[in-house]
Amino acid sequence: MNIFRCLFIGVLVLALGGCGQTVQQSLKQPLVKKSLAGAEKKVVILPFADYSRSDNLETSYRRNLLITENLTDELVSNSFSLPIQEDVFRYLAEHRIINMIDYGTSKTSLLEEELKGDWSEAMKGEFRHIIKMTRERGRQGEALTSPGTHGLTQQEIVKIGRHFGADYIIRGRILEYKDRQDPSWEPWKKGVLTFVTGVTNKIAFGQASTEAYDRVGSMSAGALYGSLIGNNLNTPWDTDKPDQTIFGITGGTDANSIFWGVIGAGAGTLTHNSGRVPQAVVQLRIWVQDAYTGDVVWTNRVDVKVSPESVLADYQYDALFEQATERAIATLIDNFVATGI
Repeated sequence: MNIFRCLFIGVLVLALGGCGQTVQQSLKQPLVKKSLAGAEKKVVILPFADYSRSDNLETSYRRNLLITENLTDELVSNSFSLPIQEDVFRYLAEHRIINMIDYGTSKTSLLEEELKGDWSEAMKGEFRHIIKMTRERGRQGEALTSPGTHGLTQQEIVKIGRHFGADYIIRGRILEYKDRQDPSWEPWKKGVLTFVTGVTNKIAFGQASTEAYDRVGSMSAGALYGSLIGNNLNTPWDTDKPDQTIFGITGGTDANSIFWGVIGAGAGTLTHNSGRVPQAVVQLRIWVQDAYTGDVVWTNRVDVKVSPESVLADYQYDALFEQATERAIATLIDNFVATGI
């Protein structure tokens, strides 16, 4: 009776204690500056040229916005001063240096919405094909019309620097901003069952060319392990009783092997659809130009790949891309401060 009373009190305490809110906050600017390298220096950030092909995850505008915000944080933490970014965009648009285009409108938004409907798989396949073709055709013009892809003369760079009283002009290009599957096979990332059946499948059958072959391989690997386990178990059929049968096969050992082999095959099929580890890939190049002469004083490129550390980590793409972008920008600016000033 005392056990049930303690259990009831514990559940009541947890229920009453869980009535508040969970708050997560992150102040991007540290209380202590990373360095004083940019003291009394002003920087203007121009829109990045976007050559990535990941419009299914983020629009070009959102990518540029996230990169610019992280650049601002890193530069300010190194004591640089910057104009307000909206003022920079307004100046560039008014002087026809960039063309402001609407990134919010998706040419395929209607078809993407229809994919959520009760259409057959064949019809959804047609929708996906049309969406893919539309995006491929649209990208031929997007790279030339998006802000940042236009070339600038040294005179234009000097003019921008003079208008904002800047010492440096920062430009760049987005080379990769996409998702993919993490190729690693760590069991703490993929899960134990997925690791066992997946590795066995790859070793036995290699890299399959279709999804169906991979599924059959995982099922076969699961059946193999299930049969091996069942061969050494004394359940559910008693191996000491020869009259135990399954499907007309006599003998408890064979019956257990078949029984657990079927269970293993089912588990292998399930693991084929699990264990997928998302990975965010961000590759950027940055140029820093002298605002007084237009000369390039520093440039470098970074490639960052971020994936969850374990099956219990955050798998959301926004968190992965945010972390990858922050790491990429921090690495580039740290290198600029160390070698470019």
